[in-house]
Order: sequence, then C-alpha cells, then structure tokens
Amino acid sequence: MDVIVKPTPTLNGEIGALSSKNYTTRYLLAAALAEGTSTIHFPAHSEDSDAMRRCIRDLGAVLEEDDSKIVIQGFGSHPRDVRELNVGNAGAVLRFLMGVTALCPEVTFVNTYPDSLGKRPHDDLIDALGQLGVDVQHEQGRLPITIKGGNAKGGHIRVSGSVSSQYLSALLFVTPLLAEDSTIEVLNDLKSKVVIGQTLEVLEQAGIVIHASDDYMSFRVPGGQAYQPTTYTVQGDYPGSAAVLAAAAVTQSDVKILRLMEQSKQGERAIVDVLRMMEVPLTHENDVVHVQGNGRLKAIEFDGDAATDAVLAMVAAAVFAEGTSRFYNVENLRYKECDRITDYLNELRKAGANVEERQAEIIVHGRPEGVEGGVEINAHYDHRVIMALTVVGLRSKEPLRIRDAHHVAKSYPQYFDHLQALGASVQWVKE
Repeated sequence: MDVIVKPTPTLNGEIGALSSKNYTTRYLLAAALAEGTSTIHFPAHSEDSDAMRRCIRDLGAVLEEDDSKIVIQGFGSHPRDVRELNVGNAGAVLRFLMGVTALCPEVTFVNTYPDSLGKRPHDDLIDALGQLGVDVQHEQGRLPITIKGGNAKGGHIRVSGSVSSQYLSALLFVTPLLAEDSTIEVLNDLKSKVVIGQTLEVLEQAGIVIHASDDYMSFRVPGGQAYQPTTYTVQGDYPGSAAVLAAAAVTQSDVKILRLMEQSKQGERAIVDVLRMMEVPLTHENDVVHVQGNGRLKAIEFDGDAATDAVLAMVAAAVFAEGTSRFYNVENLRYKECDRITDYLNELRKAGANVEERQAEIIVHGRPEGVEGGVEINAHYDHRVIMALTVVGLRSKEPLRIRDAHHVAKSYPQYFDHLQALGASVQWVKE
C-alpha cells in the first residue's frame, strides 16, 4: 500500500507514545530465557516484536496475552529443538537469536526478505560465535544462516562493534547461560553504545550479573547463571515518537506526546534536546513532551551515533531549518533495512531537499520556504525512511506519494493513525 501525504499547515492534539520496540524485544527474550512465569506490561505491537514473539514460541515459550500485558512461561537454558526460525525483516531479533540458538543442536534462519534483511551482513557475530565453539553456515555472512550449537563454551571472546552493537547484545544474552565464565572484548569502535545500556538494564532486571567497563569495551560474565522470572513494564518509545515530534516541529502545532520518560536510557530521547537546539518551542515535564511549533527552525550539528534511530527524523526537520545542518558519525545507518544515507537522501532530493552525503555524514542545506514535493518516492521497505519522508511531505508544496508505506508496521503500525488524529492529511491508496 502507498500513502499520499498532503501539505498540512497545523497539527493539534495529544497521543500516547507507542511502547518501546527495543525494550519489548529484550524483555520478551529475557522472559523466555527464565524458567518460570514473567509478565510484561504494555508490550509493543510491531512486526519486530511480533517476530520475537513468534520465534520464542517456536523455541518453547508459552505466551498468553491480553490488551495490556503478556504472560510468558519461559524455557530457560533449554530451548526446544527446532529446525527453522523465521524472523521476518527484524535484524535485531535475528542477531539476538543467533546467540541464543547456540544452545540448540541445529537451527536455520530462513531468508524471507532477500531485498532488505537478506542483504545485511552478520560476519562479526558469526566470527564471535565461532569463538564459542559454534559452527555457523552462511551465505557470505548473510541469510540463510544455520547455527550448529549445543556445545557452546565460554572463554575469551573478541567481537567488533564497528557495524552494530546488536552483535555484542547477542553475546551478553547468551554467555551468562554457559557453564564457563566469559570475558568479552570489543574491538574497534562500538556503535550505538547507548543501546548496550538498555541491554544491560534489562539483564539486570532479569537477575543477570555482568561486570562492564565504564566505556562498554570489555565485559566479565560469570557463567552458570539463570534468568529470573519477574515483572517488566515497557516505557514509551522515543525512536518512533521522533518522527511525530519532528512533524510537530516543522508545522504550526500544539502537540503533546505522553509516556516519554525524562530519565530514559533510550539514546533517541536526544530528539528533545535536538529540537530545543533548533529553537523549537517545547517543554518536557512529567513524561509529557509538549511541542508548540511555529515552523521556524535553526540548523544544528549533531553526533548521530548517540541516537541512531532518530537521525532520519532529525534530518527531515533540518530540511526546513535556516542554515546548514550536519549529522556526523552515522555510518552505521548504511547497514540497516536499506542504506539510510544514500537511499534516503536520494528520495529527499526527489522531493526537493538540498542534501549531501559523506561516508559517515549527512549534510542538509535548509530550505525554510519549504520544498516542492509533487513526486512519488521509494521508501526502500524501511520503516524509519517512511516516517521521516512523511514529515517532509507535511511541509511540501505539493503532495508526496510514498511507495510501500505499509512497511511502517515494522515498528509503528499506528503511525499514520496517530498523525491523522493530530490533523495530518494522509491517505492510503492501493499501489
């Protein structure tokens, strides 16, 4: 399905932030790895979190769900022997489960999205699993991937953090369950370091002890541990809310988003600070972000590695800022559902934005007068690209048609419903 985004001068109203995808997937896995019953309140519903639900059920977890919570009977350190797992297009779910299935005799992760997740490399995690004694068969680091585990052993593990922090998170989930103690040494730089803080927070809540260096470049993991069944509450999601906040910033708006914790460990909470730096009128009190946008923004410079999943929304806002903005240290955006630098900027140019790319930078020459629009653009099956392009459509002079916009459901199925509730003019059309 495509969506047509028409120019929308004003947005008004309030919405509750959707629940965090990142925390939901981690809580689901921690609950599955516990022997006993855990409860997760306000779990996210998205293609990614649904993929984790499906896979842990295949691995032996029992799930019961109602409108506000999910109750999980975990399988502990003994997942069911399954032959295949289908993670859909969920890269984080794949990588976390590549670690956990080191406990299984043989599991193949199938390739159902050859044009998206099927193109993404996983070599660094494959190499690290080999150091645990796990045999991994793969197609040049890509799906389909077969994990031959069952005899994984701890020890000293080196893993590169230069492409994704998800490889490290995968190791942090599985190594506590191994008989031996482990040390994990991170090589090169560690991308999306703030997300490791989320993983460690979840593991601590699950009763797992991990000794981390202050810079997250080395870890000591005692073996023989057990995940404890417990109760989790999922906080509101900053990455998804970033696009709604950006939409409010580029229009005349009076918009409130509820359930966004001020002290959250989500790096994408930086969207609030970035919009303040852009001189967008807003307040953030009692877990409510209140934007009273006037459509006027100032250019900024920002280290995007601190808030990877909010960068595209920030760039969309910067398209209409006065001056030139620079988002640096963002090379890892190239290794997502699509190349979120080249592919995204190509679509922005079609809409009339003035943008440049470097290997690890996005440069935006703002056009406060707006952009032309009036074109059809390709979202490259990427939920973050879809949301960010929608922000641009609201300030375009002519409507934008975004191809395959239904892929927004990967993380935020209600995104267009929420925008419509705030007054945005968006319309679904068949391809």
